[in-house]
Amino acid sequence: MLDIKRVRDNFEEVKRMLLTRNEDLGNLDNFESLDTKRRELIAKTEVLKAERNKVSEQISVMKRNKEDASEVIARMREVGDEIKALDAELNAIEDEFKDMMMRLPNIPHESVPVGTEEDDNVEEYTWGDVPAFNFEAKAHWDIAKELDIVDFERGAKVTGSRFLFYKGLGARLERALLNFMMDLHSDQHGYTEMLPPQIVNRDSLTGTGQLPKFEEDVFKLVREEDEMDYYLIPTAEVPVTNYYRDEILSADMLPQAFSAFSANFRSEAGSAGRDTRGLIRQHQFNKVELVRFVKPEESYEQLEILTGHAEKVLQLLGLPYRKLKMCTADLGFTAAKKYDLEVWIPAQNMYREISSCSNFEDFQARRANIRFRREAGAKPEFVHTLNGSGLAIGRTVAAILENYQQEDGSVVIPEVLRPYMGGVEIIIAK
Repeated sequence: MLDIKRVRDNFEEVKRMLLTRNEDLGNLDNFESLDTKRRELIAKTEVLKAERNKVSEQISVMKRNKEDASEVIARMREVGDEIKALDAELNAIEDEFKDMMMRLPNIPHESVPVGTEEDDNVEEYTWGDVPAFNFEAKAHWDIAKELDIVDFERGAKVTGSRFLFYKGLGARLERALLNFMMDLHSDQHGYTEMLPPQIVNRDSLTGTGQLPKFEEDVFKLVREEDEMDYYLIPTAEVPVTNYYRDEILSADMLPQAFSAFSANFRSEAGSAGRDTRGLIRQHQFNKVELVRFVKPEESYEQLEILTGHAEKVLQLLGLPYRKLKMCTADLGFTAAKKYDLEVWIPAQNMYREISSCSNFEDFQARRANIRFRREAGAKPEFVHTLNGSGLAIGRTVAAILENYQQEDGSVVIPEVLRPYMGGVEIIIAK
């Protein structure tokens, strides 16, 4: 959520920056009229409430003095009715204003390149050499089927399209990647390990920015006896960021860094026809998430650190990738700045996203009311939040199957994973 004062004081500049994002800005043009009306109503209500308090005191004095207070009492009733009417009008304006603010995206950082489409993203660099096969590279779904380590058909039968079973060494590979990533981030990168809830309430999704604007993208749980709305998490970012919702931290607690494993659930609304085969875009997938809470002045340095931690996973696995600085049109709703890491997928002859690392500045913290004090008695300030995938496990499996495939159909296991695979060095078709 944006700082209302910043929008009010710099409306045209904020609007200009938001228009570079290729996002629906809703009724932003109503901001000034709604804000003015809202402030006028607040001022009128405060004046009337002050008058009511004064009249109440006057009535008490008149009654003690046994004076006739009927006219004053009648006036107080009129004031009460006026306040009630103004409060109703103000509540309606407040609801409309809040909904508008909740649907506005974050303001891009000055270092973000301005662009209108994904082709305007800036490649920072590539790492690793793409494999040069002397045979035609197979797609990971064909490799997985031939090795009998993933079953897409029975996943679709049991649940529906874009659900699957890992089996045998496929399940072991998924688990090996999970343990390898979590060990790396906790033991070498200093993250506190978390295993978060995989069901959250509406306030949590609102805090991180999925609601109200993107409700169609999440799976909602409906039970008639529940009074609250519950949702399956689209990413561990949601529960972990909301860990400190409505709390005030001390400065010496920052930075805080959490790594969390979870299953993730996404409806993939609007992605019909895209990546319908394979592991790239499933409704349910596993992921290791990195979340950091930091002081505002440190957040861009922390973004580079977090992104480097995600890159380290790819480097240790020996997977070629590139780092992109995302342009304004490809930032996503909540980020002020974002890097994407894209891993090489040989069968598609292209890089595909495997991690997004974002600095949200105080955008999420305002929504979730996460603050800190620099010292005892100081005015609370909003923290800055960051997160990144470290990594999406299914996409990592896909990248390993394709980059480490052999001509005979087998797949070599990256050396760093072999201890987690019980010493298995290669997956061979049965």
